Amino acid sequence: MPLDPGLLELMRDDLADAPGITEKRMFGGVCFLLDGNMVCGVSGEALIYRVGKPSYVEALALPSVRPLTFTGRPMGGMVEVAPDAAEDAPRARLSALALAHARGLPPKAAKG
Repeated sequence: MPLDPGLLELMRDDLADAPGITEKRMFGGVCFLLDGNMVCGVSGEALIYRVGKPSYVEALALPSVRPLTFTGRPMGGMVEVAPDAAEDAPRARLSALALAHARGLPPKAAKG
């Protein structure tokens, strides 16, 4: 499924005030990273958030949020939202959870 450019811009706007965010093409989409750690991304027509296991249940309680199942099995600490259900308030909460999780991780060394 091709990457939805509208969702990509939406996510860029959501993260515009977060310092240190970089973008990287991954998983057939675009991921947003903080110090080399994934925060969130867009894959095809879905928004993906890495909220971490401690915030996983809270994230799943938000409207239209479901476990991320790239491999056919839920990936702990990661959730997805369908684009037609990506409302502002839940997106903002998911972004906050994902940024908090990434800030709690040690920075990854740059490859190269």
